[in-house]
Amino acid sequence: MSRSESLFASAQKHIPGGVNSPVRAFRSVGGTPLFFKHAEGAYVTDEDDKRYVDYVGSWGPMILGHSHPEVLESVRRQLAHGLSYGAPTAMETEMADLVCSLVPSMEMVRMVSSGTEATMSAIRLARGFTGRDSIIKFEGCYHGHSDSLLVKAGSGLLTQGVPSSAGVPAAFAKHTLTLPFNDIDAVAEMLGKVGQDVACIIVEPVAGNMNCVPPAPGFLEGLRSLCDQHGVVLIFDEVMTGFRVALGGAQAHYGVTPDLSTFGKIVGGGMPVGCFGGKRHIMEQIAPLGPVYQAGTLSGNPLAMAAGLTTLKLISRPGFHDELSAFTSSLLDGLQQRADAAGVPFVTTQAGGMFGLYFTGADDIVTFDDVMGSDVDRFKRFFHLMLEGGVYLAPSAFEAGFTSIAHGETELKITLDAAERAFAVLK
Repeated sequence: MSRSESLFASAQKHIPGGVNSPVRAFRSVGGTPLFFKHAEGAYVTDEDDKRYVDYVGSWGPMILGHSHPEVLESVRRQLAHGLSYGAPTAMETEMADLVCSLVPSMEMVRMVSSGTEATMSAIRLARGFTGRDSIIKFEGCYHGHSDSLLVKAGSGLLTQGVPSSAGVPAAFAKHTLTLPFNDIDAVAEMLGKVGQDVACIIVEPVAGNMNCVPPAPGFLEGLRSLCDQHGVVLIFDEVMTGFRVALGGAQAHYGVTPDLSTFGKIVGGGMPVGCFGGKRHIMEQIAPLGPVYQAGTLSGNPLAMAAGLTTLKLISRPGFHDELSAFTSSLLDGLQQRADAAGVPFVTTQAGGMFGLYFTGADDIVTFDDVMGSDVDRFKRFFHLMLEGGVYLAPSAFEAGFTSIAHGETELKITLDAAERAFAVLK
């Protein structure tokens, strides 16, 4: 029995499913989840001392690679001064100033402790600002596990949403309207009928939780126009895309300005951090300035601010995101070439330093149905074959992958050699 197998058996005694976040359980790919004990650069090392090229990156934050020495040193320096104060710090202001300078739509920002908290708070703010109850989200997009967002579409366009998790009251779900991603006509039709009741539209500008699905041309622009027409707050959930697709996030890359944005992952440099912010006249409705309540004991935690500030400064150097995107393109081109050579139906998607892998004969991936039409069983086999080859991919066919600036030619060769062997088996 491997050490990971032993640890997983022990973990299940007191941790539900043996994990603290469901995707880690490997239920989507089968087998025993790997338990890691070390990470550095582009690599993670499991409890059996096997090292893997990592394309999960802690689900996105590790854009510099793991254990970047300058990030670790910034945390060590702060550690000498204490873990948490529950009071304002100079670093919080420095972080707010930096985020607002990097993301043009951000005029004010509030720090929180997770992406879920950020999206939950942004939606509450939109409801408080507009005085409306309903929200629109999109099929296949994930915005955290707050009750209003664990909702799937009903049977028709105007059918009330239904809970996608036990424990979510139907009364909550009825205020959440779920539409097809990349379908601007469906949004226009919905707002034409109930726009006066809709507080906000929340969207991942690049869907990252049904693998990686970039926006169709005109989709984000259409959302901006429709929200303006109907007085609806447009929220970009950039927890994944923020500071990764481009320094200013997906909104800078695609040139569409939301009213509010949510961030997480990279903004904390690997520590538990999120934030939300946007237009000043909306953000001024947040307590203590306004009537919309939001608070957090560990918000603006000094260790997290230290890691996040250092990370954001390091990724701000000229050329950083061009290099990250170029490596990701080389990776995907190499994978596609090897799949084609083996005769395996395969297609990839990319947005900067995030990517998607699909076993499908489709020309492109644009909709939720496109994603669901891919060969999940073939992905499962590919995942385990890549593990055998020393490459760690997201353990689900429906999760995006992430590269870091620490990935280079050595890691590319390891990955493509493993993929060539895997595709040969998958013929």
